[in-house]
Amino acid sequence: QWYQRRVLGLMIRNVSNRLAFKRIILSNVLKMEFVSAEYPASLTKLNTHLSTRSYVSSHKLNNHDLQVREKLSGCNTTSYPHVTRWLSHVSAISGHVPSTPVGDMTPAEPQEPRTTELVEAKKKLICRNLQETVGEDRLDAILKERDVKIYWGTATTGKPHIAYFVPMIKLADFLKAGCEVTVLFADLHGYLDNMKAPWELLQLRAKYYEAVIKAMLRSLEVPLDKLRFVTGTDYQLSREYTLDVYRLSSVVTDHDARKAGAEVVKQVAHPLLSGLLYPGLQALDEEYLGVDAQFGGVDQRKIFMFAEKYLPVLGYKKRIHFMNPMIPGLTGDKMSSSEPDSKIDLIDPPSAVKKKINKAFCEPGNVDNNGLLSFSQYVIFPYLGKREFEIKRKAEHGGDVSYSTFQELKEAYRTETIYPLDLKNAVATYINQLLGPIVKEFQSKELKKLSSQAYPSPSAAKGGKAAAQERPVDISRVDIRVGKIVQIGPHPDADSLYVEKIDVGEAEPRTVISGLRNFVPQEALEGAL
Repeated sequence: QWYQRRVLGLMIRNVSNRLAFKRIILSNVLKMEFVSAEYPASLTKLNTHLSTRSYVSSHKLNNHDLQVREKLSGCNTTSYPHVTRWLSHVSAISGHVPSTPVGDMTPAEPQEPRTTELVEAKKKLICRNLQETVGEDRLDAILKERDVKIYWGTATTGKPHIAYFVPMIKLADFLKAGCEVTVLFADLHGYLDNMKAPWELLQLRAKYYEAVIKAMLRSLEVPLDKLRFVTGTDYQLSREYTLDVYRLSSVVTDHDARKAGAEVVKQVAHPLLSGLLYPGLQALDEEYLGVDAQFGGVDQRKIFMFAEKYLPVLGYKKRIHFMNPMIPGLTGDKMSSSEPDSKIDLIDPPSAVKKKINKAFCEPGNVDNNGLLSFSQYVIFPYLGKREFEIKRKAEHGGDVSYSTFQELKEAYRTETIYPLDLKNAVATYINQLLGPIVKEFQSKELKKLSSQAYPSPSAAKGGKAAAQERPVDISRVDIRVGKIVQIGPHPDADSLYVEKIDVGEAEPRTVISGLRNFVPQEALEGAL
């Protein structure tokens, strides 16, 4: 009993000391007079205080931060890096903080109750074209009182491509429904995912992503003043966030971490510890960004369920999770920045778009695994709004046709009323309409320079053209092995992968992880070459 009392006393004393220190710092900061001799000393104290923190007095943005920022208005903080970082972050997300001053207890004016029709209209727009919503009851409860706060994050790794229009269209829906939307540039996540983004390029790629995404939203005529852009390293290196990472790592099992990241984190034979941290960081982002919901592709589902399970363990509430379907790429598989033939770059000229679309997989009558139809459903039709989807054809080929709904277009393609070339020509036209403003914007010298710095060419990274030509392309360098699948089964953590044992004539069969599970049944591969 004496030991328990002693420990409890130390804990209370520690908490009291921390609260007293916080009050002293906050008092000093709020009383700063920038015209006095105390100005440099006060700013130095603030810089020291923020060196291990994301915010002035809490692990969340609150009115203390807004008061301090007001005190710093017009002040040059370039010599104080932690203050500068904090100011940038607070300015990015301050739209999510109530403007009531600290200590003002005047009750807010009562709002008129929302009608059932208004709530249903907002919910319909929010959930349009989503594959799944987890936490629909929470969504209903929030919409009855206020608008929803949503965040969408993207790791700043490969160059964004036209598949990014799928989430952009949904962000437009959220904004039309009155939602507060935060876009997170997850630079730190990109590095942790098997070091896809080199550390020295993180900031440059975050700037490139911001420029690209703003250009895409302008192309869709979405007002940017309704969005907030946040960079992960603005708060993910803080003391509070780091402590929560440690708290989370003390309760998460190796199995759960692997399973959560199986569809998102790059799968390798000997994974790094960094990849296991990835799901936990994404879960904590929900709390630290102060949102009600997270939006992502359905490939993020296991990470979302990870967050649903573990955030309450840390004392944080569950969030709503909105999931978009994954659309096929031009080759019929997932569209990926690492597969050049499966994607169209956002700054591709019309001729390149036309060439790639003409090479796209588009089997006559196939409506189930057709990337062009999927892109039409989730991007082009929402972009057109009430306008019709038009296909221009010569009279001898049936003449012009138009469709007011995607279902009409899908049925026409299924019955082969329209043919692959008809669909390809129409989709290429609409894609070029979307990309036109982006291509024009990226003709500026500043953005060209940013693009080359964020994504240097392989030859530049290796020392120029001479280094790139050291090993010329030669068919004799290709190592082709023919093997027999002697054992095959589902991957324990990933729904789209097989684990295969393949005999290639070596002492032991090779273990291969393949992405054929969604396309070829297991029985067809057993014993196959």
